[in-house]
Amino acid sequence: MVLPFIRGHFLDLACGYNNLTRAHGSGLGADVFPWDGIDVRIGDAARLPFHDGSFDTVSVVAALNHIPNREATLLEVMRVLRAGGLFLTTMIGPWTGHLAHLFFQQDEAERGGMRPGEFHGIRPPAMRALLQHAGFELLHEVPFQLRLNRLYVARKP
Repeated sequence: MVLPFIRGHFLDLACGYNNLTRAHGSGLGADVFPWDGIDVRIGDAARLPFHDGSFDTVSVVAALNHIPNREATLLEVMRVLRAGGLFLTTMIGPWTGHLAHLFFQQDEAERGGMRPGEFHGIRPPAMRALLQHAGFELLHEVPFQLRLNRLYVARKP
């Protein structure tokens, strides 16, 4: 769902195993957890080691709920995006997330499970509010996976 929207210089934040960057063919994958295959290990998603306006596209796929300081992180994403750049994120709701975390116990065990400030998912109204408060313009909201997941495509004005 995310691949068709990626353009230009690309950063996948909270990249996990860095599958999206590899599927796209170029870009950087950054994460606070030392997953195999990441390009850049960061200490805090709200303090990125990149210059202002470094990227045309930034994504956080299936992970914004795992970033406790998500509001500050979205402001940091806004900083590293170029004017007109795209922010791509996917998010499931809390009930779907609870079930998904039961199915993906291997990943949860590897990263140490849920930590304070993490949620199993974020409801669409709360996602829209997060994006709006950070200053993004929501361009598309696309439900997929039987409407259990959503892709949000937002633009930096």
